[in-house]
Amino acid sequence: MTEKEKMLAGELYLAFDGELVEERNQAKSLCYELNLLHPEEDLRAEVLAELLPNSLDPWIEPDFFCDYGYNITTGKNFYANHNCVILDGAPVTIGDDVMLAPAVNISTATHPLNVKQRTEGLERALPVTIGDRVWIGMGANILPGVSIGDNAVIAAGALVNKDVAANTVVAGVPAKYVRDIPEDQDSLT
Repeated sequence: MTEKEKMLAGELYLAFDGELVEERNQAKSLCYELNLLHPEEDLRAEVLAELLPNSLDPWIEPDFFCDYGYNITTGKNFYANHNCVILDGAPVTIGDDVMLAPAVNISTATHPLNVKQRTEGLERALPVTIGDRVWIGMGANILPGVSIGDNAVIAAGALVNKDVAANTVVAGVPAKYVRDIPEDQDSLT
């Protein structure tokens, strides 16, 4: 298996493999281009279509950074506010009508506890799945292997290291269940 195939299979892989470095550099060049566009330039959709070929017309504010781009899939009406980072060694699947507040970090990358493996440059990537109509608050961090259910709310500053059930609010470091979100909720709070 190539290092890329290992990465996509969720196995340990060498992150500084030539093919992977080249692909990350291509994505970083597109991120650079995106982040430097004048707000009135009409090129944002073109750059995003090249950077995120598996996404449905996302709206992403600068600055935005990702590792590969092709591992990110977004549904319709996806919005990411300023300073979003998505480290996408494994698939990051984001549903419809998802909003990310400023400075949200989503990472699929993790490193071995074994010091020898870690110093050899091995890492692993685990997929992240975010359901429909999820709101992720400012400065939240979503860690590798996490799934977030439909309609969930992740509070600002939360560190999500475990799956989040649908229709719930989580908060804290690490994120813990706060309350359910009633389906017929009329209140804004």
